[in-house]
Formats: sequence, C-alpha cells, structure tokens
Amino acid sequence: MMKLWENFTEYIINNYSNSNKIIEVGVGKILQPSQILKEQLKDTEIKLVDINPCNDTVIYDDITKPTDEIYENADLIYSIRPPEELQYDLFKLSEKYGADLLIKPLFTEEVNYKLQNKLKLVNYKKIAFYVMKK
Repeated sequence: MMKLWENFTEYIINNYSNSNKIIEVGVGKILQPSQILKEQLKDTEIKLVDINPCNDTVIYDDITKPTDEIYENADLIYSIRPPEELQYDLFKLSEKYGADLLIKPLFTEEVNYKLQNKLKLVNYKKIAFYVMKK
C-alpha cells in the first residue's frame, strides 16, 4: 500500500513543489500521503480537512459550506477516494479559490458525471487519478 502513496505523492511533489498551500479534503484515517508531503515539501503549508477529524491535526470543515480561510490561496486541493456525491463540491471549491484539483477515486470508480469533461485522467506509474489545472 505504501508504494501507492509514494507514486501519488511523487506526482504532487513533482508538480506542486513551489506551492504555498496544499489541502487534502476528506482525509479520513489515511495520513500517509500528507505525512510524505509534509516531509518532502517543507516550505509548503499542508492542511488536512474532514467533516469527522480523526485527530487534532485535521481541521473540521464541511465542504458543502466551506470556511473561506481554510482554502484561500491554496495551489492544490486534493482528495483520495471521495464519495461521488462530494466530488462536484470539490470541483466548486477549486473553482471558487482558484486552486488546481486532484481526485483519486477508488480503483473501480470514475469521477462524477458532471466532472467528466472538466477533469483530465492521468495515469502516473500505474496509479490513475483526475486533475484539473487552473
């Protein structure tokens, strides 16, 4: 499982190493990706957001009614395995705050049908995810 996160975070590091702020939405209990990013991108603020924070490093927020201060000036908003019904809310977040969006769905899922023409499928070292660049 760790190799999956290494490839995923490698893509983010390679494409967002000059970012001021990166936000993971819907963290759940999978903290490995953000830990790797924090280790590798020391000059980048990495924020973790969830409606049910698993610990005190995760900020409570409901992306259907987002708290502006969390997302302002973000360069990238990403989410790993977000429920399909929240994917459009993620898109609206990235649009509102001018951030790129990266969605890593479950292996068997595609993105929400409303987003299929807005996001580009990326295959990076055998890992697939969807990206929208600003």
